[in-house]
Amino acid sequence: MIRYSDRIMIRNISAFVMGAVILGGMPMGVRASASLGTSAEIGISADLDAAESTGVLEDAMNDVVLDAFHLDGYSELGIVNVSEGKVNIRESASMDGKIVGKIGKDAGCDILGEEGEWLHVRSGKVEGYIKSDYVLTGSSALEQAATLLKPIADVNTEGLKVRTEPNTECEVLDIVGSGQRFDVLEELDEWVKISLDGEEGYLFKEYVDVGAKLDEALTISEVRYGAGVSDVRIALCEYAKQFVGNSYVWGGTSLTNGADCSGFVLSVFKKYGVNLAHSSRVQANCGSAVSFSELKPGDLVFYGNGSGINHVAIYIGGGQVVHASSPRVGITVSSMYYRTPVRARRILQD
Repeated sequence: MIRYSDRIMIRNISAFVMGAVILGGMPMGVRASASLGTSAEIGISADLDAAESTGVLEDAMNDVVLDAFHLDGYSELGIVNVSEGKVNIRESASMDGKIVGKIGKDAGCDILGEEGEWLHVRSGKVEGYIKSDYVLTGSSALEQAATLLKPIADVNTEGLKVRTEPNTECEVLDIVGSGQRFDVLEELDEWVKISLDGEEGYLFKEYVDVGAKLDEALTISEVRYGAGVSDVRIALCEYAKQFVGNSYVWGGTSLTNGADCSGFVLSVFKKYGVNLAHSSRVQANCGSAVSFSELKPGDLVFYGNGSGINHVAIYIGGGQVVHASSPRVGITVSSMYYRTPVRARRILQD
């Protein structure tokens, strides 16, 4: 017999799922559903009815949430539940195990197994063990996930123009390529409104895949440094990456309480005795010019549009940069080519 409380729980999760699909009143094009209107709700309700009749509540809801939001890579969903900061993922189920990754609050993981007080998980590129105390599982994870899912747009073509307005006659803000991912602010009939380092832009919907995602773990070895890179460059990049996940604040210079793009760069370099102006345009004229093919970890990469330089990031090797992206994304790691770089400068002369 299914308890009344279980029926309420399952219906509450259904409501969370449908509410997340609507995402603040904007129907999101989650690809797993034929549509996001009545048909999606009927499909979810039908699965719930089947679950209630068989008693397999959590398994059914796990499938419903994963399918409804096209969450690839998960079979049994877990959600990290910590008050702040990041939790270590270890190579073995022991506090002595080597740290292979870090995962933050509300990030998703796939639960592969259980070993005592440890869970064997996979998140993004990281697989290892995490204390079960730090992970929501079962119905608690499903209910939490439905409130956390973020709408994103994955570019599926090369040379896609980011427009300032939802039409082909307006100014081009930037050009982006296949595999790049952006937060969706609004979905229109033919266009998707995105956030591009705090600026609003539009992508033609035909060339993007719109879906949803959960945050994932970061690998410790995500950035591999090549031979000949100085210790200070490695130290600077490792220092900068410590603040991934912290807030973006316009005009800010605090690595912990919030910084904008140039404020983030300014504060990171200040730690290593280099004083820079609080302006990406001024920073773009500091140091010496360097080609993109000769970048070293610790060099600066700049982005812009027709009006000039408007964003700066720190190159950390492996084709990646760390930067204070936007109020919604915060400090994050991205591909250097997540948008078109226009200039690179070498500040550390070693």
